[in-house]
Amino acid sequence: MDSHTDDDSMRVGEVEPMPGYTGLVTRASAVMLNALRDCSACGLELSKRTLLDNAYITWTEIGLFFMCAVMWTQIRRGLTECLFKPFAQWCCLQPKDTAKMPESAWKLVFYTMSWSYSTYLLFFTNYTFFHDPPSAFYDWKRGMTVPTDIAIAYLIQGSFYGHSIYATVYMDDWRKDSTVMVVHHVVTLALITFSYAFRFHSIGLLVLFLHDINDIQLEFTKLNVYFKTRGGDYYLIHDILSNMGSVSFSITCLLLTLLCMNIYWFLFIVAFVAKVLTGQMKDVKDLREYEGEEGAQRAAALLKAQQRLQSEDAGHLNNSAEGKHVQNGITKEKHL
Repeated sequence: MDSHTDDDSMRVGEVEPMPGYTGLVTRASAVMLNALRDCSACGLELSKRTLLDNAYITWTEIGLFFMCAVMWTQIRRGLTECLFKPFAQWCCLQPKDTAKMPESAWKLVFYTMSWSYSTYLLFFTNYTFFHDPPSAFYDWKRGMTVPTDIAIAYLIQGSFYGHSIYATVYMDDWRKDSTVMVVHHVVTLALITFSYAFRFHSIGLLVLFLHDINDIQLEFTKLNVYFKTRGGDYYLIHDILSNMGSVSFSITCLLLTLLCMNIYWFLFIVAFVAKVLTGQMKDVKDLREYEGEEGAQRAAALLKAQQRLQSEDAGHLNNSAEGKHVQNGITKEKHL
């Protein structure tokens, strides 16, 4: 009886050896396959159930979305024909700029309006999402009522991107990135719709506020580029404004800097994994650190190089001074 108990305690105390890469992949694959096999409502079925149980959007809201999308299209057509095109012709823009100016003018008008409304909601009402971001999640529950003023902001933004899908294909000049732009509008519309339906409208309002300011700067910059040369004359003020707009637009896209740094560190991770898999590294080390011996060798080599340069400079000065003597602090030629 005692020996059996001792055997059990020894088994409990044993540590399972770490599996190799092949064993790890094999066991992990087996576990995932078993989990999928035991799941009777995964994939599309689970997604449908999640939407039905947690997403709340009415047919009235869907109808308002389509009505407003058509409304934005008609407003843009009216402003283009009655205001933007005549103004571009009156300013004597170049033909290619006259064709592109109405699109940027329309987007500048819309984004300025939508961003101003978001600014009003965040800074001139009782909402505390901007000053206290965690409050965006206070008292959250699925199917909660969306405040009317925030619902209006979502209707404005969602219907605009619905209009933008149509406008990119049928109203804007077709460019190299037009296909990508259509995908961008579809993805943006999906994000707006899901954040509203799942009642994450507080976070969505913050995202819309931060996003629209970039578009304002972009379209403002493009307009100044168009107006830089008009009527055969060059206007320095528009050149300065376009450059200022470019700089400010670059500053407000600092997430790109974080992306570059993440890519940089990801390369270290890839190098680390490659060295482990190929057997070049026996122990786990931080590749960013200089190895102790290698670092000492680097320092010694650097010191020797500096000493060699100093000795060469000293020899050069001695050789150049040969045949000269110093008198009253001035080096003069020797005369034999």
